[in-house]
Amino acid sequence: MSNIVDIDQTNAQQILVDESFNRIVLVDFWADWCEPCKSLMPILEKLANEYDGQFLLAKVNADEMQMIATQLGVRSLPTVLVFKDGQPVDGFNGAQPESAVRELLDKYLPKAWDLDLLKAQELINEENFNDALPILRKAVTDSGNQTNIVFALADVLLHLNRLDDAESALSGIGLADQDDTYRALQARLELQKESSKNPEIDALEQALAQSPDDKQLQMQLAVQYHQSQMHGQALELLYSVLKSDLNFDDGNAKKFYLDILAALGKGDPLAIQYQRKYYTLLY
Repeated sequence: MSNIVDIDQTNAQQILVDESFNRIVLVDFWADWCEPCKSLMPILEKLANEYDGQFLLAKVNADEMQMIATQLGVRSLPTVLVFKDGQPVDGFNGAQPESAVRELLDKYLPKAWDLDLLKAQELINEENFNDALPILRKAVTDSGNQTNIVFALADVLLHLNRLDDAESALSGIGLADQDDTYRALQARLELQKESSKNPEIDALEQALAQSPDDKQLQMQLAVQYHQSQMHGQALELLYSVLKSDLNFDDGNAKKFYLDILAALGKGDPLAIQYQRKYYTLLY
């Protein structure tokens, strides 16, 4: 179905009732003799094309479809009604500026971050967590940390074993929003933190505590951290090595550091943070 349709007796039920369960239907009652209708209709058509299917513009010639207009209580033209789930839920009379029509639509259309959440959810269902991650990061930022999107982000981070990032995401959830979903994510986080510990990391951490300036030990521990998806700890250790010797181990420390950044991806906040730190060493 296109973004703009004309209503007649044959499709009124399908458009006003059936289609309005799938998306918002904006119903424009107009007539040839109505001058304000002629200024409003181009605005509605422009927005229908711009929003590209997020809502359907249904045009009703009130002179030809008098029964429909009467049934819906239309007494003046132009009249615009918002149909949702088979019922008129909002609307206005008379010509309105584009800004007013946008404001009306924004009350009922999904936000960009909600659409991103749906896109990410499809990827999650396919277990494509790596591609879902940047979409959810953007959605969290754009929505101003909308709780359900933060929860989706934390879930993906846990699937990727990005435990520090998951903990950071959940730490911003206020007490009022710490519901069953939050508690379930926190429980998963704690379980994964416990299972991520291994004897090699413990042994290397103890050895490094005894010899904190041993760059070879720092390198070995960074490798173990990276293999356990503890990228923040790995990068911090490698940064400490590079600060004292940018070409340590014939440049292997630098290569390892840059390989981790590349694996995280350019848009990853952790990668951005440690890319900036790396630049301070160069310049």
